[in-house]
Amino acid sequence: MAVAPPSSGRFRLRQTLQRWFDTSAGEPHVDTASAQRVDWLRAVPFLLLHVACLGVFWVGVSWTAVGVAVALYAVRMFAITGFYHRYFSHRTFTTSRVVQLVFAVIGAASVQRGPLWWAAHHRHHHRHADQPQDPHSPNHGGFWRSHMGWFLTREAFVTDFQRIPDLARFPELRWLDRFDTVVPVLLALALYTLGEVLERFAPSLHTNGPQLLVWGFFISTVVLFHATVTINSLAHRFGRRRFNTQDDSRNNLWLALLTFGEGWHNNHHFFPGTVRQGFRWWEVDITWYALRGMAALGLVSGLKPIPDWVLTKARY
Repeated sequence: MAVAPPSSGRFRLRQTLQRWFDTSAGEPHVDTASAQRVDWLRAVPFLLLHVACLGVFWVGVSWTAVGVAVALYAVRMFAITGFYHRYFSHRTFTTSRVVQLVFAVIGAASVQRGPLWWAAHHRHHHRHADQPQDPHSPNHGGFWRSHMGWFLTREAFVTDFQRIPDLARFPELRWLDRFDTVVPVLLALALYTLGEVLERFAPSLHTNGPQLLVWGFFISTVVLFHATVTINSLAHRFGRRRFNTQDDSRNNLWLALLTFGEGWHNNHHFFPGTVRQGFRWWEVDITWYALRGMAALGLVSGLKPIPDWVLTKARY
């Protein structure tokens, strides 16, 4: 059988399809302008994730399905905020390799790519926040690019391992990063199976496989994604600035409630080295409360506090 040459359209299509499942396939070498444009073919699974939410008109709704969706939103949001962000990206506490892996897997179920990719991009964001090099600054790309467009560009699909040498030494994290669709697919299959089992053995719950799949996976995941990225698109536009930072980060109560504490974004950009983002007692930070609970159980330790000098710089 003849093999398509690397320059052929069929070869490029095959490479793109391979990258849907294996990020190590690599990105094609393109110029800077092309790298910053949305790769629509590569983005097809992400777009289909949204389209699948329309399945709600066929599967209907039940309290069981909504409860599963809310629970999965909460658990995965904590994995993103507590571990993808405060642990992997900023190393604001310590934990065992087992706990690290467990929450890396839960975070990977969020369909926000692997922990290494997430941490590498976030560290880059802090280095260049609201500067032209920041891939999701609303000041340079506008709302939609900062909210989701940047996430679908060729350059954004790449994990820069030079930014995360402390994390890249773990083979299990590298595997999760390489095959970042495996965990979401397994979650989707598990939800469908659970729904079918409940329909047969607990019909009083009024759910089934398709319904749990749509609510527990598609709707919950899409809402989770858009809630998470409001910190890029909205928390640099709306809210109050307690600290004078070199970016436009802002504190926003509503975003903090939605994202378990991430909305205290101006606090975080002024001093990202603390595990706590709600600097005042009245600033609700659910992730911080949960991490304190985990510390009490011995699952995490070394929660880095807010230094006294930080609060002396506050304007209110």
